[in-house]
Amino acid sequence: MLPPAAAPHTPSPTSAGRAAAPPRERLQQGALRLGAALLVGAIFLVDTLTTLEGAVAVLYVVAVMLVARTARRGDILAVAAAGIVLTVYAYLDTHGLRHVGAQTFRAAVSLAAIAISAALALENQRAVQSLASQAMLLDLSHDMIFTRDRDGRIAFWSRGAAEVYGFSAPEALGRVADELLRTRYAQPRALADAALEAEGRWEGTLLQTTRDGRELHVESRWALQRDAAGRPWRVLETHTDVTARQAAHARLVQSEQRYRRMFDATRIGVVQQDWRALHAALLAQGLDTPSALAAHLARHPGFAAQARDLVRIERTNPAFAAIAGHAQAAMPASLSELLDPADDTFVASLLAYAGGETFFEGETELLRADGRRVPVLFTITFPTAEDGAGSVLVFVVDITERRQAQDAMLAAQAELAHAMRVATLGELTASIAHEVNQPLMAVVTNGEAGMRWLRRETPDLHEVETAIARIIAEGRRAGDIVRRVRDFLSKAPTLHQPLAPAALLADAVELVRHEFTREAVDVHVHVEDDLPWLHGDRVQLEQVLVNLMVNACQALAGWRGPRMLFLHAGRGADATLAFRVADTGPGIAPADLPRLFDPFYTTKPHGMGMGLAICRTTAQAHGGELTVESTPGRGTVFELTLPAHHDAPSHAP
Repeated sequence: MLPPAAAPHTPSPTSAGRAAAPPRERLQQGALRLGAALLVGAIFLVDTLTTLEGAVAVLYVVAVMLVARTARRGDILAVAAAGIVLTVYAYLDTHGLRHVGAQTFRAAVSLAAIAISAALALENQRAVQSLASQAMLLDLSHDMIFTRDRDGRIAFWSRGAAEVYGFSAPEALGRVADELLRTRYAQPRALADAALEAEGRWEGTLLQTTRDGRELHVESRWALQRDAAGRPWRVLETHTDVTARQAAHARLVQSEQRYRRMFDATRIGVVQQDWRALHAALLAQGLDTPSALAAHLARHPGFAAQARDLVRIERTNPAFAAIAGHAQAAMPASLSELLDPADDTFVASLLAYAGGETFFEGETELLRADGRRVPVLFTITFPTAEDGAGSVLVFVVDITERRQAQDAMLAAQAELAHAMRVATLGELTASIAHEVNQPLMAVVTNGEAGMRWLRRETPDLHEVETAIARIIAEGRRAGDIVRRVRDFLSKAPTLHQPLAPAALLADAVELVRHEFTREAVDVHVHVEDDLPWLHGDRVQLEQVLVNLMVNACQALAGWRGPRMLFLHAGRGADATLAFRVADTGPGIAPADLPRLFDPFYTTKPHGMGMGLAICRTTAQAHGGELTVESTPGRGTVFELTLPAHHDAPSHAP
């Protein structure tokens, strides 16, 4: 506990100013001047007209002390001067210049007392003015400032404290600060008092309550003032309202915790990289534009590896550590240790960074600690111009399972395509037999003709040679037919090669010729002149066309209207080739059109529902598209569009 105060409290300018308005102050000052003047006159009369032997003139000190309360230097000097003049006058009038005795000594004491009291009053006035100036400065501060004694009672209350806490100076003075403000400490109050007495200062954070019930977080600073004997006298407390700052800090901490949880708990790999060294290197060499950087990379291919070495890995989350196969504590410091030297995605991201892009997406492979490669999708978020070079965040997703699923899907698709070709074999058997039978019959006919030319009396060897040449040509034709059917039904790998659209369409028509004959379908084929080439797998594209023609024949079977099929090969939009298969059959119901290409969806009683799905997948695998238009009762039109290749090959199937 602090000892009792050693000096009385001097009212602050704030409290005094608020207690009296300026007119009242002027009235009080006038009354003090009048009282001092009357007192001076009364003392003079007593000293002059009476025969008292005492030091009556010393009473002028009372008038000086009275007028000192006006706090005006001129009033003090005027009263003191009047007292001195009147004392000298009264002495001379009563005793004259020649008399020297006890009266002279008493007069000298009175003069000294008046002068000393005036000097003390003036010194006290300067001290009060200094304190008033200091108090005024305290009032100008926005902080809450007050002083308290050993019992915690408030002796001075600043304007900032009144405005923030809501208690005026008269309401606060004399109250215990902790009770008035309902102060709560983060630690026991005794520890704060002990630190204050030991060090003379204390700082901490308090929770206080205003008059209207608001709770304030304040930064409190205490300074201990001691008296002349070194004993604790008063404590000056300054408080800064940090409620808004505390709230902002709490929000910042909450945001940081939320970010930390997202960073550590997400299953997406996150890498925080430092690109500042790379940014400085690009600026130093003038490579801060995509064109300049691309030209430099073309001249110096090794710069990409150097740039990658400058990218430092700052932090990773557990998900990325699992993808990379490293412990978080042992994560490589450089990006070069995670990427294959031949990886080109870093160059693309570097060009995007130089171009001022905010993010870059790509697909690459990470090198795991055990040497395996992990396919990943990544997104790099670059800092904006306002952020400077800063940190770069990279989000990484392991797509190993998706890659495996894609491979499995492609394998299943190949199996389904093969099954479809085998299923189509039953429908194509008659057409195959018809095709193979034609060259075989031609072989027999040419053989018999050759034999007749040989049996003549004079064999015509020229005709025999011609017949044999025809036999050879027809045999090769039969072999081509057999080879084409074998490739069609085999699971041979996809082979993309240049294809002539007219030949592709003609071969497909020949495969379905028997189907046309059986269903009495009138086929019209039209191929535009000078068409560009295709680039694709002949067997797969033939399968698409054959499937569309077979579907058209089945739609026309039993149709009482005209049975006509129009096949057209020509130029499409945007440098494409278009194959149109149009029939005059019953068409497709509008309800069936949206799902026509869905797997296992069919409009046939005994269909598998895979033919059109495989056809569209095959078209998309070749960079094209398969679409359908149909009007019930007016037929159906399928259109197959494929990219065109305008560079004519030296030979094509």
